[in-house]
Amino acid sequence: MVNIFLVGPMGSGKTAVGKQLAKLLQVQFYDSDAEVERVAGVDISYIFEKEGEDSFRKRETEAIENLTQLNGIVLATGGGAILAEQNRKCLQARGKVVYLRTSVEQQVDRTRHGRHRPMLNVADPEQRLRSLFAIRAPLYEAIATIIVTTDHRRVSTVAQEIISGLHLNPSSQVDTPIDEQG
Repeated sequence: MVNIFLVGPMGSGKTAVGKQLAKLLQVQFYDSDAEVERVAGVDISYIFEKEGEDSFRKRETEAIENLTQLNGIVLATGGGAILAEQNRKCLQARGKVVYLRTSVEQQVDRTRHGRHRPMLNVADPEQRLRSLFAIRAPLYEAIATIIVTTDHRRVSTVAQEIISGLHLNPSSQVDTPIDEQG
C-alpha cells in the first residue's frame, strides 16, 4: 500500500477526509499536528504562544520526517507544512500527495468557530486566509499527485474521488459532510 499525504489549507477537510480515507483503505491515519502535540505534550497554540512559529515549524518538520517513513498510511499535514522545502521533498518522495483545494470563503466558514488555529488569531482572519492562500497554493499544486476540490462536498465523495484518482481499492463507505467534521 502506498502512502497518501493530504495537503491543503486549514479548513480544507484534511483530517476528516484523511480519517475516512484510512478507514476505507483499512490503513492507519496520522495527523502531523496531532503528532507535534503528542511529542511536545502541549497543544499547538501553546507552542506558538511560548516558542513562536519557527519552533512549531521545526517540530512539524521532525514529525513529517518521521511519519513519512512509515508504510501504508494516510497522513493529514498542517496547512503550512509545505512551506519547508524539506517537507515538500519528503512528501513527494515517500508517497502520493493529494491537494485538497478549497475556496477562501469555504475556509472562513469552516474555521470561524475554531479557537485552536493560531494563524487566525488576528483582527481579519479572512484577509489572513487570503494571504496564506496566495503564498501556499502554488506550493500545494507543485507537489500534488492529484488535486481534489472540497467546497460543499461530502467527506465520502472526496475520499472516493481520491481513491479513484489514485486507482486504489476501498473496503467500506461512510457518508458525513465535511462541514460537520469541525
